[in-house]
Amino acid sequence: MDSIDEKFMTLALEQASLAFQKGEVPVGAVITLGGEILSASHNRCVSMNDPSAHAEILAIREAARKLDNYRLIDTTLYVTLEPCIMCAGAIVQARIQRVVFGADDPKSGGVVSLYRLLHDKRLNHTVEVTGGVKSDACAEILSRFFHEKRITSKTDSES
Repeated sequence: MDSIDEKFMTLALEQASLAFQKGEVPVGAVITLGGEILSASHNRCVSMNDPSAHAEILAIREAARKLDNYRLIDTTLYVTLEPCIMCAGAIVQARIQRVVFGADDPKSGGVVSLYRLLHDKRLNHTVEVTGGVKSDACAEILSRFFHEKRITSKTDSES
């Protein structure tokens, strides 16, 4: 495994931890260009009341703003969870070169689990994909979050 990928996935996990602390689904994302961080974000759907406020979308918006360009040519997106179909579509539209993700998402994955949007030759852009980077840590924070939600939900319903 590439140590650069692990380094940036660690930073994405730090973003996921911020989401966890705020009660958001703990997904974090980092976008790099030439080994430098362009943007970093985490899920904010709840706090922003915005179903599109996924970590990837927010990181793409910030990177595009910094580059003053809606095309993120030669960039790499690091994300702790396999992107959903919405985020995969945004990745294609932004022309991101490479996506590195941690945990697979068998329920809504748009990259390898349910769909393979980033490899679809019918689209005008395909993306290099590396999955499974720090997958145990990425899966663990999600499991812990949903486990705590179930406990809290059960306690609330018993009151």
